Amino acid sequence: MKQKTRLKSILIGGLFSLFVPLGAYLYLKLNGHDGHVKLPAFYGIEKIDSHQVEEKKVYDTLYHTVGELNAIDQLGDSIHVNEMFKGKILLVNFFFTSCTTVCPVLMKNMSMMNKAFIKNDTSVRFLSISVDPETDSVPRLRKYADKLHVNHDKWFFLTGNKKQVYDYARKELYLDLPDGDGGTDDFIHPDQFVLIDKYRNVRGYYNGLDSDKVRLCAEDIAFLMLEKNKLHEKSARR
Repeated sequence: MKQKTRLKSILIGGLFSLFVPLGAYLYLKLNGHDGHVKLPAFYGIEKIDSHQVEEKKVYDTLYHTVGELNAIDQLGDSIHVNEMFKGKILLVNFFFTSCTTVCPVLMKNMSMMNKAFIKNDTSVRFLSISVDPETDSVPRLRKYADKLHVNHDKWFFLTGNKKQVYDYARKELYLDLPDGDGGTDDFIHPDQFVLIDKYRNVRGYYNGLDSDKVRLCAEDIAFLMLEKNKLHEKSARR
């Protein structure tokens, strides 16, 4: 019975990996992608500027740019996220290794996303950040990652300073997390996957427990891979 379940999971994952990114790519190609398709929305308005064009006021929206995160990965290497992954699309989630409730589902879906873009590993990186960095040491993260059979060059499990991790989630990604001020937390973490484009704008939030939302996330990554410039398309598909 377990063998059948495992084979079914592999089959579903394989189909997901093949058809979702391919489908989005073909959609753009067949519809003559010229920079005018409706791409994933931008999130986090920071400022709206205006200027005159032929006596008409035109508004320009400036969106939040995600700041730097300094952390350590499962191999013990220091990671400066924006610097190291410059020009890469990022998919980020939060977890902790001792979580036995929703984390296994989140990580299973993140693994499926990772496999979906295995042939596009120059464009996308996956970051799973621990909300319990004091417990989740490098060896612990390495063991956890190895159980998922991850490609260590593509999927990064990060730990680091607790306050910085929580500030990154709350102030840079606008996620609902405690302050991480050293007090006793229950290590509540969001269920969302956060999609960040290569310009470090947040482009999507997806329920990592919902297979339909995960599929949408895969489609949006495929769209961003073909995006031509930073702000050429601001309209949302939703």
